[in-house]
Order: sequence, then C-alpha cells, then structure tokens
Amino acid sequence: MPVVSAPHEFNEGSLFVDLKSIFGCPLYLKCEGFNFAGSIKLKAANEMVERAERDGVLTPNSILVESSSGNLGVALSMIAASKGYRFLCVTDSRCNLSTRLLMEALGSQVHVVADLDANGGFLGMRIEYVRALCASDDRYVWLSQYTNAGNWRAHYRTTGPEIASHFPRLDVLFVGTGTAGTLMGCARYFRQWHRPVRIVAIDSVGSVAFGGKPGRRMIPGLGMSMVPPLLDESFVDEVIRVEEADTIRTCHRMARRGFLFGGSTGTVVSGATDWLARHAGRGLTAVAIAPDLGERYLDTIYQTNWLQDLYGDHILDADQISPELQEGKSAPQAQSRRPRP
Repeated sequence: MPVVSAPHEFNEGSLFVDLKSIFGCPLYLKCEGFNFAGSIKLKAANEMVERAERDGVLTPNSILVESSSGNLGVALSMIAASKGYRFLCVTDSRCNLSTRLLMEALGSQVHVVADLDANGGFLGMRIEYVRALCASDDRYVWLSQYTNAGNWRAHYRTTGPEIASHFPRLDVLFVGTGTAGTLMGCARYFRQWHRPVRIVAIDSVGSVAFGGKPGRRMIPGLGMSMVPPLLDESFVDEVIRVEEADTIRTCHRMARRGFLFGGSTGTVVSGATDWLARHAGRGLTAVAIAPDLGERYLDTIYQTNWLQDLYGDHILDADQISPELQEGKSAPQAQSRRPRP
C-alpha cells in the first residue's frame, strides 16, 4: 500500500475494465480516474507545474491561471493547494456545478465565461480573458495546456508505457481528443514501439479539432472550437466523431452494469465499440482510455431533466432495448487519415 505526503504523488495507472460482457466486443478500458484529482489531467498538470518550477517561471509569489472545462482545473486546484500557490480557473457555463464547487473547496477562484466565440464555443473567449489577465499583472502564470509540450510529454512518459506493459500485443488504441495532449503523448510513444499500433482519435460531433463544421456541444471534456496547437495529424490513423446522444446512451448503459463513467469516457467507448463492430472477427487487442469517473456528471448526463431539456424526452429510449435491436443509434462519422510514412 503506497503512503503519500502530497496528493499528486498518487495515481493508479494499472486498472483496466474488460467491457466485452457489456458491449459484446473485445475492448479494455484504462481507468484514469483513481487519483486525488479524479482524472487523467493530474498527469499533465503535474508535469507542467514541475517544469514551470524548474524553469523559474513559477515562484512563491506567482498566481497560477488556466483555461479549463473542468478536470484540469481540479487537478491544478489540488496541486496549488498542496504547494501553496494561488490558482484561478477560467471556465465556462458547460463546466459541471460539482466541478466548480470542488475547485472552490480546494481554495481556488473560478471565473465563468458566458460569451461564445466565433466558432460557437467558449474557448476563444476563455483564452482572451486569460491573456488580458496576464497582461494586466505579471504575477499571473499561464501554463497554457493548449501549447505546453508538458501536456503530451506526461502521457509519453506514463500513459503509453502503462498500456504497453499490460498489452504487449496491442493492435488499436482509442483516445479522446480535447487539447490532444493524451492523444499525442500516446501516439508518439507507440510510433516508436516494437510493433505497429493503430491510433484512432475520438472526437465529438460539433468539434472543429480535425476540421468540419462547428456545432453545439454541451458535454465538457472532449472536442475543441479550434484546431489544437499540439495536434500532429501524421500520428493519427483514423478519426471518429460521436454524437452526444450516443455518448449519453453509452454512459447509461455502463452505469446499469455498475460502472459510472464521465462524458468523455462515454464518447470514447461509443466510438470504439462502433469501430470494433465494423472490424469484427479480426482478433484484435483493443484499448480505450477513460479520462475520469461519473460522479461529477450526476447533475448533467445522469440527470433526467437536464437530458430531456437539451436532447428531448426520448434521449434514452434506444438504450432501453437490447443491443441487437438498437436501430436508432446514429452511425459513427469515421475519417481515415493518410497512411503512416
């Protein structure tokens, strides 16, 4: 049993769930929610903070500031509390209430941006607010998860090797895409591995991370209203875009089997199971990454009124029948990338 003196010293990186009994396809889910921050974002937060400290950018008088839809904000709140820094999280109205309350409980300030940017999202306005804040006071230190190489390096050092050690015959890896830190870290790691691994990026319909038309996105965590600066598409073999309705149905299907996961996980698993259904019979070893657990989504994707107000009264109807009879599920939007050189 580990004994820690700081919350960011602990992360369970060796837990996988076999989803075959739920979805009927061979898929292992890497659970990243078992740490004191409750999500995979702890890895990137710790890497970026420690690098800023080593470089002398972050000092005892500094005030950390970051734009986040939720999980990175919680991770930075926890680290800031542990190390004695002040922290301001700039988020938007899609951030779950429980997440905002959690950041405040850890002593952080939370600023909620309400105005939409030109792509119909909040990211542009969040970044504009952070930049103005930093220009007004040099005590503010913006780690910038969108451009900070520590974001992907954290997963190159940890997440990729953790998967490889448990699945030495890995064939395909499904990774949700927000800032693209997890995606790029894992993709770079497996590009250098002893055998080829197909990297499938999972995105939300309405996100412009890989191009396409912007649209409404109500579930935080995945998707972007701009192309992620960290993204290098040459490392990606295929992109699958998932409708939010399918995200919700997948989350509820897992919950009815005792596994309560967050919205990002529902998106990744929905895209992965659709991909595997189209590639059945190949005996593939497949892993998907679950960024967090579901407790922070109890007032959104697990709350009936919230679901019905946004998606209609019958959002879960297709999820109440057996998988073999589900004809109402939206077809996944798959996009192959150029072959690797």
